[in-house]
Amino acid sequence: MSTIDYYYSTRSNFTYIGAARLNALAQRYGRTIVHRPILLSKTMPPIGGMQFGERPTMLRHYAMVDALRCAAAHGVEIQREPIHHMGPVELPSGIVIAGQRAVRRGEAGDVDRLSLLVLEALWRFDRDIADEDVVADLVGQAGYGDPRALIEEAMTASVQAELERNCGEAIMRGVIGAPTYFVDDENFYGQDRLDYVERALAKAAG
Repeated sequence: MSTIDYYYSTRSNFTYIGAARLNALAQRYGRTIVHRPILLSKTMPPIGGMQFGERPTMLRHYAMVDALRCAAAHGVEIQREPIHHMGPVELPSGIVIAGQRAVRRGEAGDVDRLSLLVLEALWRFDRDIADEDVVADLVGQAGYGDPRALIEEAMTASVQAELERNCGEAIMRGVIGAPTYFVDDENFYGQDRLDYVERALAKAAG
């Protein structure tokens, strides 16, 4: 297989911390990243998990501190608590799906870069990734020809249905959080497992 299946929330700080490293690994080992944005509100309850805002204050505090440590260890600039952290997920998730579809149609654009830009916009620059003007800017930076058309596609029933399907597939495949990476059907949960992801990629490459 020549892909890496990538399940993640477009509002996840740990997904952001690992995003550039994942892109580099995919390029190094000649793999195509299959972006599968998910809704943690749909994937966490079946496994007894809680979304970030539902966790006790102590756990939320620790998670934020740990994210800062992880980001610093990898040279990733991140804000501890961006004011736009909690917000709608339909547009930022949909734009990645639409961007991936556009690339598959042979249109200009880089979906790996687009995904990273969405995450970075929130966690580094505290931009509102549910705002169409913000998203249009990110789409343009990722090399797509018509940002507004892609935004329109992102909110179609077809794209939003794919987002829902991603959630069902994630549950069926044993995804327990974001980010989760699959290398040849082997499941790796968390950006702190990217070293293991690289080992799996190297082994598969022979």
